Amino acid sequence: MESLRNHIITRTGQKPILLDAFYESHNEPLPVIIFCHGYKGFKDWGTWNMMGSAFAKAKFLFIKFNFSHNGGTMENAIDFPDLEAFGNNNYSQEVQDLNDVIDRVLQSDLPVDPKRISLLGHSRAGGITSIVASRNSSVSKLITLAGVSDYECRFPQGDALAQWKETGVFHVKNGRTGQEMPHFYQFYEDFEQNRDLLNIKKAVQKLTIPHLIIHGDADEAVSIQEAHDIKSWRPETQLMVLRGAGHTFGASHPWNHHHLPEDLRQVVQCVVNFLK
Repeated sequence: MESLRNHIITRTGQKPILLDAFYESHNEPLPVIIFCHGYKGFKDWGTWNMMGSAFAKAKFLFIKFNFSHNGGTMENAIDFPDLEAFGNNNYSQEVQDLNDVIDRVLQSDLPVDPKRISLLGHSRAGGITSIVASRNSSVSKLITLAGVSDYECRFPQGDALAQWKETGVFHVKNGRTGQEMPHFYQFYEDFEQNRDLLNIKKAVQKLTIPHLIIHGDADEAVSIQEAHDIKSWRPETQLMVLRGAGHTFGASHPWNHHHLPEDLRQVVQCVVNFLK
């Protein structure tokens, strides 16, 4: 198995992006899966390395990366030392990051089949990947994993929104690290300015490529109803409901086992079947 770990993508006027690649040595171009982590996520979370190896064994080139403003740094990609960057993240930034990653992967020396670029987005990134897939002609297939159907409803509402505007920041506690993670008001301002672009429903309805939704019916973070909503907006989309599966499909961080949890193993098999 070949791997490229913690490769730094530099960009003019933008924060760098940290990227990994997994693939088995091959003499021909490989279909590509670009995986995007969700909210408070990072590329080295839990089982994502094991999942990458599983896709590589199935003859895919698996790419995963940290969004540039996820709070990690080039030196510490796991424990969110850069909370200033986290506070300045927004959905538009993540859309830009993913488009830049696609461009760099296509230009790289990796064994890329440019006609088979698939996106795999978990949770919040289900929306990001849907938006990018609806506009980026390089994307040939889309898989959303416990994906969200709407961004607006996730912002503070009413008095809480007014207070956020007044103070300029609100905090969310990170249960793993204990950090109070900031969201600066620019997050909401950017959404308002780019509301049409960041509308997941419109993006899904605009899709012209195959789309697979995978969702657990015991998801404690993103309701299974959101998967049914997305399916209703584009009936030809495939929906796979995993009975009893939660938001991370049995995985947790850190993951100290030698095998994928059964639910995530099923996810990998579903994705492989869909892409092949």
